[in-house]
Amino acid sequence: MFRVALVEPEIAPNTGNIARLCAATGCELHLVHPLGFILSDKKMKRAGLDYWSQVTVVEHNSLDEFMLTVYTSGRGFYLLSTKGTHNHTEVNYQPGDFLIFGPETRGLPADLLAHHPDHCLRIPMREGARSLNLANSVSIIVYEALRQHNFGDLR
Repeated sequence: MFRVALVEPEIAPNTGNIARLCAATGCELHLVHPLGFILSDKKMKRAGLDYWSQVTVVEHNSLDEFMLTVYTSGRGFYLLSTKGTHNHTEVNYQPGDFLIFGPETRGLPADLLAHHPDHCLRIPMREGARSLNLANSVSIIVYEALRQHNFGDLR
């Protein structure tokens, strides 16, 4: 229903948990290289449990290649960042939209955010809190997007 993109993810268990979320919700998972782990990593496989066969995983060699895919897809996209200017609930997500998340330790590149200020979203947090865990952030956004569409065909 939606497309979750992880740009240069660094922590295998986060990606495994997100893969499991994508399997449970019918979201496509896009992984943008370089990855901070090997896809066959035991911790990642364990976090995804036996859901890997239920996830459509699309790999991209670089952020530039991935963004070209996004731009030519004709679909909407949102960049999730602690530096986002809009609350994640202020937009109307549409099926097929790309929900794009950056690396755990540094987030999405500043130049990408600067080029698309109207697409930059954030999850509200208390002042002084640096960030949420990546897998938790992806879950919050995916379920908000699904909620806006009555959870699609999920039961």
